[in-house]
Amino acid sequence: MQNNLPSWIKVKEFNRKKYEKIATLLRDKKLTTVCIEANCPNRYECFAKKTATFMILGDTCTRNCRYCNIKKGTPQKVDKLEGKRIADTIKLLNLDYAVITSVTRDDLPDGGAEQFVKVIQEIRKEKPDCKIELLISDLQGKWKNLKKILLEKPDVLNHNIETTKKLFPVMRAKGNYSISLELLKKVKEIDKTIITKSGFMLGLGETKKEITETIKDLKNAGCEIITIGQYLQPNENCVNVQKYYTQEEFDEIAVKNSRDDVKIIAGPLVRSSYKAKESFLKK
Repeated sequence: MQNNLPSWIKVKEFNRKKYEKIATLLRDKKLTTVCIEANCPNRYECFAKKTATFMILGDTCTRNCRYCNIKKGTPQKVDKLEGKRIADTIKLLNLDYAVITSVTRDDLPDGGAEQFVKVIQEIRKEKPDCKIELLISDLQGKWKNLKKILLEKPDVLNHNIETTKKLFPVMRAKGNYSISLELLKKVKEIDKTIITKSGFMLGLGETKKEITETIKDLKNAGCEIITIGQYLQPNENCVNVQKYYTQEEFDEIAVKNSRDDVKIIAGPLVRSSYKAKESFLKK
């Protein structure tokens, strides 16, 4: 993450011993987290509070989004035992809410759907009272694979739109804005009881009008929780920040676009999975 950030963007104080304990546990269990791989600024606070976003299907993505820190290239072979290790870790930490995401695996026929299914099943076996939030890729618009995941009834299904329609082709060249919105719509068509969630970043060059239009598109897609955060350049190869938004600007966006049936969480360090349990409970 770049230095010389505005004064209002500060990583919160955290208990270093507790952070190291969780970081060591994750290494020992050979588990990958988006917290580390994406260089998330909240990872210190989250680890210290015994929370993390588990990332399945390896650490290498088949796409090349211009804002992302995750490794790109040829992915590893699918680890059939990672679901069991995740479930064991959730039980060990006595978590009552878990977030599972993955790298995008366009190389797999089902986009990794079966692995999500196995992870959910393992968690339910080891910690049946644990709520499960999934953050998935667009599955290349193959809705039979989405249905396979939804049949396991995750409590929340998250798919991030990430940026505005105009910027989407530049920032997410291998993705498709319309397919991402369609995925959120399909979730409700398949199972209306599952909460849908999405999020996007500010600071990539979007306009106020485009921000409003993106929120409107997500609402129309049936999205119930929307997270909006500040883009922070994770490494020198990613695109530069075009603007840093203040908390007041984030508050203004949230208030302007609020609706009783849609919860908007906005702030400089807000991330899709940050305080996911609190977002779920307040829904």
